[in-house]
Amino acid sequence: MAKQSDVLSADFLVKVAEEFGTPVYIYHAEKIKTQYEKLQKAFRKADTRFFYACKALTNINVIRYIQSLGAGLDTVSIQEVMLGLKAGFNPKDIFYTPNCVDINEIIAAKDLGVNINIDNISILEQWGNKFGDSYPICIRLNPHIMAGGNYKISTGHVDSKFGISIHQLRHIERIVKSTKLKVTGLHMHTGSEIKDVDVFLRAVDIMFEIAANFDDLEFLDLGSGFKVAYQPGDPETDIELLGEKVSEAINKFSASYKRPLQLWFEPGKFLVSQAGYFVVKANVIKQTTATVFVGVNSGFNHLIRPMFYDAFHLIRNISHPKGTERIYTVVGNICETDTFGWDRKINEVREGDFLVFYNAGAYGFEMSSNFNSRLKPAEVLIKDGKPQLIRRADVLEDLLRNQIEIAL
Repeated sequence: MAKQSDVLSADFLVKVAEEFGTPVYIYHAEKIKTQYEKLQKAFRKADTRFFYACKALTNINVIRYIQSLGAGLDTVSIQEVMLGLKAGFNPKDIFYTPNCVDINEIIAAKDLGVNINIDNISILEQWGNKFGDSYPICIRLNPHIMAGGNYKISTGHVDSKFGISIHQLRHIERIVKSTKLKVTGLHMHTGSEIKDVDVFLRAVDIMFEIAANFDDLEFLDLGSGFKVAYQPGDPETDIELLGEKVSEAINKFSASYKRPLQLWFEPGKFLVSQAGYFVVKANVIKQTTATVFVGVNSGFNHLIRPMFYDAFHLIRNISHPKGTERIYTVVGNICETDTFGWDRKINEVREGDFLVFYNAGAYGFEMSSNFNSRLKPAEVLIKDGKPQLIRRADVLEDLLRNQIEIAL
């Protein structure tokens, strides 16, 4: 049995790897619960709802578990909406924020009864002309705030494709008035990995200023972007301070508005990132004139964040945790440059050892592929100390499932 704590031990991870094989993604339910409870505590002074941003990790077992904690579901595609419904969510507990999709997809979401968030003028006008005030909506605004740990995950700056510019407020008002749209929510999301509480407060001030122009609001959604630590000493969002300041601000604004307003957030990475472990096996130790490489049985086809976002993942040798520290560059087995980490201090690695990547719960398996015709790994959920397989590893037939062989 694993100890009921926030961190799974090296010995336990080795046992899971031996039982299910590698590469393998491992998720720790109790850590997800701890993160959710942190949010509830931090925002206890305001009427707040949390919608899990399932694009971080959509395994249906994880979605169901987070639902059991009391969260709603934040979705960005009609397929995520349908996954949420299949997982057992009530449509009113699903928030759908598409981007650059055909209006027919949004209409399909409407027919499923979920909350809809519209993020561009064209769709807003089409929607108003079709449905008027018969189906309430939320509007996603672009506050023109640069925030986030990487340009690729900053979504509220002036050149972002997300949201309707706050400088188009007059245009929004014209559409709302002329088509009799009922707007019950306003939404902003400035980016991911935001450690500065003041960024959220700037967005809140902008949101309040715009909210005063709408009569039917029921909630304000500030997205998410809470930063978690990726290594010891790494800065992260001060959730307690954020909750204190934002709760105070929303309560004050609600008192002056026409009715009390609910505060919504969409945490994804904050809930599942630190709950995830990715375990791989060292295939080869390869020394060149300048570098000692550890080549593992995975690549960016399984974990693309280091290559795509320059993301840092702490890597440790869980088979030989007390070995002498040496300097290694950890690389994958893909026929491309797929470096997980340069010049890392890791306890001596021997061929066959298991290495673990920490903070692998968000956008790990979710962004994986079958590049090089490599097979996707298994996923395992640890709950109450018990490991359970929640996705089997690919087999060759999975690569061929949707291919159609023709006579040539």
